Amino acid sequence: MDPQMWWYDTGFVPGGAQIAAVVGNSTCGGGVGGGVGVDGDGGGGNNNSSGGVGAVAAGAVGCAIGPDNKTAHTVAGDGTAAIGGGGGDLVGGGGTAEDVAAAVGPVLVIKTVAMCSIILCAVLGNALVVISVVRHRKLRILTNYYVVSLAFADFLVALCAMSFNASVEITGKWMFGYVMCDVWNSLDVYFSTASILHLCCISVDRYYAIVSPLQYPITMTQRTVLYMLLNVWTLPALISFLPIFFGWYTTAEHQAFRRKNPMSCVFVVNRYYAIISSSVSFWIPGVVMIVMYYRIYKEAVRQRQALSRTSSNIILNSIHQHRVQHYSHRLRPPDSENMSNGNVTTAKTSTSWRTEHKAARTLGIIMGVFLLCWLPFFLWYVISTLCGDPCSFPETLVTVLFWIGYFNSSLNPLIYAYFNRDFREAFKNTLQCVFPCCQSCCPKESDSTAMSYV
Repeated sequence: MDPQMWWYDTGFVPGGAQIAAVVGNSTCGGGVGGGVGVDGDGGGGNNNSSGGVGAVAAGAVGCAIGPDNKTAHTVAGDGTAAIGGGGGDLVGGGGTAEDVAAAVGPVLVIKTVAMCSIILCAVLGNALVVISVVRHRKLRILTNYYVVSLAFADFLVALCAMSFNASVEITGKWMFGYVMCDVWNSLDVYFSTASILHLCCISVDRYYAIVSPLQYPITMTQRTVLYMLLNVWTLPALISFLPIFFGWYTTAEHQAFRRKNPMSCVFVVNRYYAIISSSVSFWIPGVVMIVMYYRIYKEAVRQRQALSRTSSNIILNSIHQHRVQHYSHRLRPPDSENMSNGNVTTAKTSTSWRTEHKAARTLGIIMGVFLLCWLPFFLWYVISTLCGDPCSFPETLVTVLFWIGYFNSSLNPLIYAYFNRDFREAFKNTLQCVFPCCQSCCPKESDSTAMSYV
């Protein structure tokens, strides 16, 4: 059973005024405790009696049993709950709602600030990426088609997935109804998968740019890039909206539970959906990215060695030409000009090589951060689904894994700003234009440079 589901099995709605009974067979609450508390005080069941029912009412503090039948909880009728120790260590009755609120208040504040900060960084950071590319002609290169599309996907992850998750974590309940629960779960899976597939496409693009630079302009045309992006935005719907709205993603027991409890929103999946969705969303793209960047790394090492040998040969040839020119009056001037042209060509090749590899390094860092953020979540996702109840995880750990994955959508703009000089300058210029005091510092692009990105 999902760690959150046991609350809804009892009919208890945090913040409600009705009496809700919580059944357990451990060391909390023998008999029916609680009652309607007028001044915020309420009696829970006896602390050390065995198996029974503890109840909570509006304004009352009662005692309840956790999903593991071992952990005792103090539950306030006003929706505030604090987890205490199991056994006989928790005072089951006579507590006050103020005591419970004092215990969970700082934790709730920290959780709220952290989640809102991540959402705000993701929204503003990814919006900054899109605006900067649109405003600056220098950034309107083919590779940045993927970057802008990725930023838009991460922007929507923050708005459509993080915001709903944060509301559940902060308020402790789902407030948007049965249909919106399916919509939220679908949008969460859809935009997260789209973000991951963008990174996969970027790795393929960099592979062709570095390993096959002569074939790259022929292979990666604007039409090819747009076709890849179309697939990136279409394929995630096959594992999000379709299976979720048709009920293919979950078990018959969970469907029956949702029909009886329309105001609960717990995402429980079956084994087939867990394997297929995780493979499409993470495992297959992750393997592709690792293979692509491994080959890019090998090619970068090879090209660096070749460039080093070429530079050495040019230096030796330059010394030889200088000596010949010094000791021979027959050397024609055009020969020295040819030597200079060769040096310029080599310098241009070196500059182009360095530019491509800087871009590959930045995108490689993005891929590494992505793996660190999402790998723990997908390991939990597959293990908990395949193993079932014996492999239950603490609810707090599951929440942390979710938000570490979400945090990836906030990190990509920071990586661009730190490792890519062009993006860093564009971000600085765009931010200067936001503030009225810096309007004079903001250069205005001509009509020729203010064209749309696509």
